[in-house]
Amino acid sequence: MLTKDQAICIRAVDYSETSQIVTFFTKASGKIDAIAKGSKRPKSAFDGPIEIFSHGKIVFTDTGKEKLATLTEFESGGGGSGFAGLSHDLAVMNCCFFAAELLNKMTHDYDPHPELFESFLQFLQNAADRENKNQISALLILFQLSLLRETGLQPVLSACANCKSQYAKRDTQYELYFSSSANGIICRDCEASFPDKIRLSQAAANCLGNLKLIAEAKEKTLNEIERIFIGHFTELLGHRPKMAKHLLKM
Repeated sequence: MLTKDQAICIRAVDYSETSQIVTFFTKASGKIDAIAKGSKRPKSAFDGPIEIFSHGKIVFTDTGKEKLATLTEFESGGGGSGFAGLSHDLAVMNCCFFAAELLNKMTHDYDPHPELFESFLQFLQNAADRENKNQISALLILFQLSLLRETGLQPVLSACANCKSQYAKRDTQYELYFSSSANGIICRDCEASFPDKIRLSQAAANCLGNLKLIAEAKEKTLNEIERIFIGHFTELLGHRPKMAKHLLKM
C-alpha cells in the first residue's frame, strides 16, 4: 500500500554503495524506517543521498512494522539538504542532532504525533535562523518539554510533584529540587523521600515554573536546566543519550 505523508529525516545510514536506510518522523504515520534504493546514485529518484534534517513530502510502500518500508518518492521542501542554515555553527548542529536522537528514541514506529512533528519542524526552522544562534539552548529546552508532553511524560513543574503544594506562593526563598523518580519538581518538605533529587537554583526554578522566562535566561541557568534534563532522559531511556557529551558549554 502506498502512503503519502510529510516527513523529516532524523537518521540516515548507508545500506550499500547505492542505497540508504533512512528514519523519517512523519506527520500522519509517526516514525518509519525505510530503504531508499539507489538514493546515492547521481541521477536517483531522490535527487541524491537523503541527508538528516531533509524534509518534505514522501511516498512509501508500507509493509508493516516488522519490515522496512520502501521509499518511492521524496520531494524535498528544503532543497534536498535539509536546513542549510544549521551548518553555520557546531553548537547549533549538536543541539539539533541531540533533539533528533531523543525524538528517535522516545517515539514508537507508526505512532503518530502530528503536534510533535510541527514542534520539531518549528525547532529546526528556528535553529536554522542565524538570528536565533544565541537562543539555541532555550529552543532546545522548550522542544524537550514539548517532546515529554506529547509522549505523555510531561513533568510536574507548577507545584510539588509529591504533595501538590503550590511552592511559589509560600515564600520567596523556597528550596526546590528536581526528581526523575517523582517526574517533576519537589519541595523542601518532600525532598528527603527522593534520593535522586537535584537542588535547583532559584533562577532555574523560576524558569521551570514560568516557561516564558526561558527565552531570556542566562546561559548558566540554561546549562543547569539542560543538565537536569539530560539526567532525566537518561533515567527514562535507561542510558545516557550519545549526543549529550557534545551539548553542554562547560
